[in-house]
Amino acid sequence: MLKGLGGLGNMGKIMQQAQELQTKMAELQTRLEEIEVEGQAGAGMVKALVTCKGALRRVEIDPSLLGNADEKEVLEDLVVAAVNDAQTKAAERAQQEMQELTAGLPIPPGMMPGL
Repeated sequence: MLKGLGGLGNMGKIMQQAQELQTKMAELQTRLEEIEVEGQAGAGMVKALVTCKGALRRVEIDPSLLGNADEKEVLEDLVVAAVNDAQTKAAERAQQEMQELTAGLPIPPGMMPGL
C-alpha cells in the first residue's frame, strides 16, 4: 500500500542536508566579513585592505608619494587600482570558500551563486 512512498526517506535526507547547508552558508557569510585580503598598486606603494564581502578596511600610501602635489592624479589612480585589485582578490577568495563549503554536495548547476 505504501510502496510508492519509498523515496520519502531520501527526501528527508535531502532536507537535512539543505538545513545543514543553510547553517554552513550563514557561518560562511560571517567568516567572509572577517577574512581580509590586500591589493596593491604601484609596486606596493599603495595598498588597500578589504574584506571578502568587499568592505574597504584600510588604505596605506607610501610617504614618498606625498611629496609632490603634481602627483595627486597619479596617487588617486593608484588608490583606485589598489582597491580594485583587493576587491577582485576578495571575490575570488569568497568563491573559493563557497566551493570548499559545497564540495561533494549534490547541488544542481545554477543553484549556488558564484559557482
